[in-house]
Amino acid sequence: MSSWRDRFNRLTNQTRFVVCRIFLHLAGEEVAPLLGVLNRAAREAVESDGDLQVLGEGLVDICQNLLQVDTYWQAAGNEGDVFWDEGEAGDYVSELFTDSAERYLSEPNFAESSSEAADLLSLPVTRHLVVMITVAAEGEVPELETDLADITALNAGLKALVNLHYQERLRAIQVHFSPAQFGDQLTDDQVIANFPELIPL
Repeated sequence: MSSWRDRFNRLTNQTRFVVCRIFLHLAGEEVAPLLGVLNRAAREAVESDGDLQVLGEGLVDICQNLLQVDTYWQAAGNEGDVFWDEGEAGDYVSELFTDSAERYLSEPNFAESSSEAADLLSLPVTRHLVVMITVAAEGEVPELETDLADITALNAGLKALVNLHYQERLRAIQVHFSPAQFGDQLTDDQVIANFPELIPL
């Protein structure tokens, strides 16, 4: 039925929007440095007041770093939908944003003082990191419109996100991550309890 709808909407020249959320769980001693990459991108997004170009550059940096540490990928999951109405796509993006923000320890604290930052070396280092990436893009994106709980598919999906930025097809970008700052811990049990979408890779 959706294929008929797709064909009809193509005939009427309506714009197709793909909204997708990707979950990626990484584990190991080397995942903590990724928090620096994620927090830098989040800080720049806030400072730019959500400028899509800045968000896209941050997304590219995040995806490239994730691709470089694929040996630490443990589990993944994804969900999404296709819309022919920009308002409906926007509503779904907002719904996913709210859900991601409510996940365990997924909100960074940019009010950290310099004295607290100096104490980072003495803080415990997390061995678990869950990254949640939500995007809305124009057109068809086969690499995202599939099951990404597979290393090869996930690799292709992250590369597709990078290409979507350079093709200027992204219309919304959100990145959440847990834990959101150095010193916070994410345990095995918390990963299971708070991210049931994850499927072992």
